[in-house]
Amino acid sequence: MSSPRIGAVIVTMGTRPRELAELLASVERQDVPAARVVLIGNATPLADVDVAENVTKVPLAENLGCPGGRNVGLEMLRDSGEVDVVVELDDDGLLIDAGVFRRVRDLFAADARLGIVGFRVADESGHTERRWVPRLRAGDPMRGGPVTAFLGGGHAFSMPMLRQTGLWAGEFFFGHEESDLAWRALDEGWKILYEPELVLQHPATSPARHAVYYRFTARNRVWLARRRLPAPLIPVYLGVWTLLTAARIRSLPGLRAWWGGFLEGLRTPCGPRKPMRWRTVLLMTRLGRPPIL
Repeated sequence: MSSPRIGAVIVTMGTRPRELAELLASVERQDVPAARVVLIGNATPLADVDVAENVTKVPLAENLGCPGGRNVGLEMLRDSGEVDVVVELDDDGLLIDAGVFRRVRDLFAADARLGIVGFRVADESGHTERRWVPRLRAGDPMRGGPVTAFLGGGHAFSMPMLRQTGLWAGEFFFGHEESDLAWRALDEGWKILYEPELVLQHPATSPARHAVYYRFTARNRVWLARRRLPAPLIPVYLGVWTLLTAARIRSLPGLRAWWGGFLEGLRTPCGPRKPMRWRTVLLMTRLGRPPIL
């Protein structure tokens, strides 16, 4: 695609006004300006948020979760026809370099089958935690290249890819929606690139700070397996993650919540099932992360 037009989507619950203002200012400072920015207020009116002329505020009456809120913005940009690539950013993130959108534009212009570009997330000191690196061997966060996953805090999507794969799994609400979209993209032949030179500064907070973290993590992992994995791999995937969870969670209330979510994932509808092709399983294995880990 030649000189793709950049758009951006940011979702906020209105609880981080200072961080949001700084993020919006960092978006405005980009040396390749966004054609349009959509700011989604998840159950917040956005009345006190000052925005630039190219920013559209969309207050929602209810909290649709991060993927559901993002879908509202993505649908607006998709239907408008104004952008070819959309950047999504956490409302407590910050673009510390003014050339991020330019670099994103150039990457997508160079490869028509590039579907997703994942940013490197780093805290205020420049440190990138291992859990923020989208590969199993996460020792070197500066090693970029093709991957099978991306971090939800900062990334860019090809709009043609989204038209083919569909948008976020809004019913997930929180947790593993990135895996669901990444697996769909790979299965449709799109590439995912981790580009460590694209940095989103983000505080090093734990996702477990959310009260629903353990429950939704478990439920959505089961839904993900039921939706996207070939049948023989479902028990393998869930067995591996059950063992890993038992080894990692030290809190009894956390384990109870996790098991409650796991059972919920087995008992409740998971959405439409479209398992990935075995060639996608092989591709993910060659890229270093088979879909059982």
